[in-house]
Amino acid sequence: MNKEKFKIKGLDLYYGDFQALKNVNIALPENKITAFIGPSGCGKSTMLKTLNRMNDLVEDCRITGEVLLDGVNIYQEMDLNLLRKRVGMVFQKPNPFPMSIYDNIAFGPRTHGIHAKVKLDKIVEQSLIDAAIWDEVKDRLKESALSISGGQQQRICIARALAVQPDVLLMDEATSALDPISTSKIEDLIHKLKNSYTIIMVTHNMQQAARISDKTAFFLLGEIVEYEDTEKLFSIPQDKRTEDYITGRFG
Repeated sequence: MNKEKFKIKGLDLYYGDFQALKNVNIALPENKITAFIGPSGCGKSTMLKTLNRMNDLVEDCRITGEVLLDGVNIYQEMDLNLLRKRVGMVFQKPNPFPMSIYDNIAFGPRTHGIHAKVKLDKIVEQSLIDAAIWDEVKDRLKESALSISGGQQQRICIARALAVQPDVLLMDEATSALDPISTSKIEDLIHKLKNSYTIIMVTHNMQQAARISDKTAFFLLGEIVEYEDTEKLFSIPQDKRTEDYITGRFG
């Protein structure tokens, strides 16, 4: 039985008068890959951003219900900086900072008070190894992170997220801007990372969800229609709407 990392209870989310999420109840297991799928505008990215309070930055955003991380309510009982340290995020487009590869990775640890060079060197190397890109950039650490390819930049962003030793990695369509070879490398990487991290990913790519996730939640119009082991959801969906979506009848 897998331990629950996140438990979401009765979550409603509004942007002004518009309700983007409706009564979401879901438990996300530890050290597994959970995929959120569904057509554009169905609430899956909004749900993902709720898990590290990125929606706090959106004006007129109101949230009711509970989001528990290891049993602690992240909206009432957890310091935001601690939450963002524990729940890292990788976005759709690679967004390395305009600084050296080394400084990109060291940025988070420095923010959290680590300044000793020996320590930082170790963190940078380990994070790049964990993000499966050390061999490609180890002789280029002083170069700008913007000087490498898009697929490499995305792995630098993953390494940057790992450098602060989070528990959870959120990935918002992290491969949608990449070519097939880079996508495949990042999928392999995600698969390895789940031994150490809980991974929650939003993807438009159903084949990707089927290939690498353990659990899949299908969102439609702000609601979770179905949430099941990935293999089961794709092979014997329980809801007609899920079946229509995964067989390409809409979306």
